[in-house]
Amino acid sequence: MIRETGAIQLSYPPVRPRTVRTVASITKVKNRLKRRKVVSSRKLSSELDISRTSMRQILKNDLGCRGYKKIVEPLLTDAHKAGRKKFTNWIRNNFRKEQTMKILFSDEKIFDTNGVYNSQNDRIWAVDRAEADKNGGIKQQQGFPQKVMVWLGVCSKGVTPLVILDTGTVDHVRYIKEVLPVALKYGNKVFGDDWTFQQDNAPAHKDEETQEWCRKHLPSFIPRERWPANSPDLNPLDYCIWDEFVTAIKWNKVTSKRTLIEELKRAVKKIRQEVILESCESWTVRLSNISKNSGCYLR
Repeated sequence: MIRETGAIQLSYPPVRPRTVRTVASITKVKNRLKRRKVVSSRKLSSELDISRTSMRQILKNDLGCRGYKKIVEPLLTDAHKAGRKKFTNWIRNNFRKEQTMKILFSDEKIFDTNGVYNSQNDRIWAVDRAEADKNGGIKQQQGFPQKVMVWLGVCSKGVTPLVILDTGTVDHVRYIKEVLPVALKYGNKVFGDDWTFQQDNAPAHKDEETQEWCRKHLPSFIPRERWPANSPDLNPLDYCIWDEFVTAIKWNKVTSKRTLIEELKRAVKKIRQEVILESCESWTVRLSNISKNSGCYLR
């Protein structure tokens, strides 16, 4: 054939013919995914009587698919989206870039003694389950872990002192007494009398007495009617700093409420300044993206 044509053109591939990953099987899997997109490869394998190895090859190599986890995000109604766009326009019309760098963002978060870990990415590599268990492959959790609520503020200059709210509930009276003075003192220290305080629409924040305290004592603040609902993607603490904070905690040292508080106090000092600055600088970019995507949630 080479002498006659200069090439080898075979009428069939020079390998063992496929018996499972046939055109019919690939088409069957493709049609199955069209009917119901949310399904595991294991269930597909069982339903279509195809081995899991062949099923993974069909999904990845033949169909070019990858498995993605569902992402949980706030449900945004049309009213929420309109409020987010309105807030974006208000900021862009009333704040210059240098003024947005003088906003002190704030938020609360609850930590418990069970800690935080990623079940998908925190893997233990071992030859068998017994060795994996021996090398830390078991995550023990308490049925009713002790919890601690903390408040933290962040701005382009750094983070505020951590406020530990470990007992009782946090109503507007306690919020005014224990949290707002910390924010006021820190803001005046790093910015003088030219800065803006941000808080979300939690009940203690939007209470009339809280709003009145802010009007009387703070140089400027974002009032409750301005901050859009369901918008954690607009707070640097939610979209960046809390993750940095959690990573800095040595969870293996947390065995009680006391050790949890000690670790929280230690970890807040480990938050990197470059991460803080980048998260605050990107805030105006996120506002611009909200205007472009009609107020939808930002990942």
